[in-house]
Parts: sequence; C-alpha cells; structure tokens
Amino acid sequence: MSRRAKIILAIVVPAVLLIVLGIAFGSEGQNTEYKPQNEFKLDSWISLPGPFDINKAVLYLFLATVLTIVTMIYISRRMQARPNRVQTAVEVAYSLMRDNIAGGNMDARMARRWFAFVGTLFLFIWWSNMIGYIPLPTNSEETFSLFGVNIPAFALYAATANISVPLALTLVVWFSYHYEGIRAKGPIGYLKSWIPAGVEGAARIPIFVIEVISHFVRIISLSVRLFANILAGHLLILFMAGGLVALLGFAAVGVITLPAAVIFFIFEVGLIATLQAFIFATLTAIYLGGAVAEEH
Repeated sequence: MSRRAKIILAIVVPAVLLIVLGIAFGSEGQNTEYKPQNEFKLDSWISLPGPFDINKAVLYLFLATVLTIVTMIYISRRMQARPNRVQTAVEVAYSLMRDNIAGGNMDARMARRWFAFVGTLFLFIWWSNMIGYIPLPTNSEETFSLFGVNIPAFALYAATANISVPLALTLVVWFSYHYEGIRAKGPIGYLKSWIPAGVEGAARIPIFVIEVISHFVRIISLSVRLFANILAGHLLILFMAGGLVALLGFAAVGVITLPAAVIFFIFEVGLIATLQAFIFATLTAIYLGGAVAEEH
C-alpha cells in the first residue's frame, strides 16, 4: 500500500466512524454544567491559619519532594562496580546534570559549588512534571464510594501547572545568581558587569537600563515557560480524553479525540516533562555562570 493510500485511509476511516456513531447515538446538546477549568481549581482540603491551607497542589509538591529525596538516597547507597540497568540510567542522568547542565555552563569552581542545587532542581521539577501524568484520587468535586467511604475521583494534575510553583522556584534562582554575582564582584562591580565591554559614554545608560529590564524579564520567562508548557499539555489531554465530548455532548467525537489524547499523553511524558526540567535547570546554570563571569 502506497503512502498516499495510507494517509487517505487514516483520514477516511475515523471520519466514517464519526459519521456512523453520530447517526447511531446522536447528540445530547452542549453541556453547560461541565466546567473544565475546575480541574485546576485548588479546593482547600485542610484549613490552617493564614495562607497555608492544604490542597492537592501541596500533595503533589510533597510527593515530588519525597521522590527527589528517595532518588538521591537510592543513588548514594546502591552504587555497584558492575551497574545494573537502573544504575546505568541513574549514571546517565547524573552525567547529564553534572557535565552538561552544571559543568557545561559554569566554570569548575562554580559547578562544584552549585551542582547539588542545579541537580536537585532538575530532579524536583522532573518528578513534579512526571507525577502530573499519573491519575491520582485528587478530584474532590466528584467522589466514588469505596467500602462506604467517599474517595475523590481520579484526575491528572501537576503542581508546575500552577504559576505560583514555577514562580517560587524562579525567585530562588533569581536571588541566588544575583547573590553570587555580588559575592564575586561586589555590588558596584556586579552592576558594572551588566554593561558589555566596549560600550562607552552616554550609550552606557540605555544599555544598563535594558539590562535591568532583562533581569526582571527573566523572572517572567523562566517561570511562565515551565508553567505554560505543563498547563497546555494537561489541557490538551483533558480536552482530547473526554472534555471536548462532555462539552459538546457528542460522544462520536471521541473516535477522533481519544487517539489524539493518547498521542498527546505519550508526547508529554516522553519528551515535554524531561525537556522542561532540563531547560529550567540549564538556564539556572547559565544565569549562575554568567553572574560571576569576567566578561558579561
């Protein structure tokens, strides 16, 4: 069968199924009661004094923290002269964090000083992203009965899909690299390093202003990049896996959207979760290395 025939078949078969199922089951009309945005709503589970309520975002952050710590302990206690498959994968990840992310963007002294921070940041974000694709009983709006106990329905959620989490991580990175720059060069020397070599006279003022703006823009770009990518992935999976069917009240659409949801899910788990953790950790290393570099 030619490639052209395969493409036509891949388009025609779902279309025919959609028409047949549409005729057989019809449409129930638009569902105005279903609110897909509620999947990302943070209902308080346990109320505490001040802004410290326990909700599903806190649960996911706790799980990511535990998994990060367990991973580091597991690595440190189970190293063998003849590595098994798990240790081989761990060594590859360790080499990526040490040589590519930290060592590739900072000098040797800075890499030794900040490798633990950058590596932990990478693992924490990676775990936060990955567990976001594991269905967990976190949907407290809809429950099911298990031996007489109402259990929250299973749902997908990622703490990094809430802007407050990437923003908090970004602020830690932002203050850290400024601290390193001031520590290495002094306050005045660090501010002077923001102006590229060779810029003289009145041109130094607008260049310095642009650099000041760029440092604040980093807060937005670093946090929003992680937040937007994870949120967009979860929204695509949500709508393709059943959200669009529920909104339209047209079950036949699932013939097309469900396979698309599976593809999106594999793509997110296989690439986006790791890629976003890698980008965040790499930019962190670049900012730290640039803050102490001799030349801007």
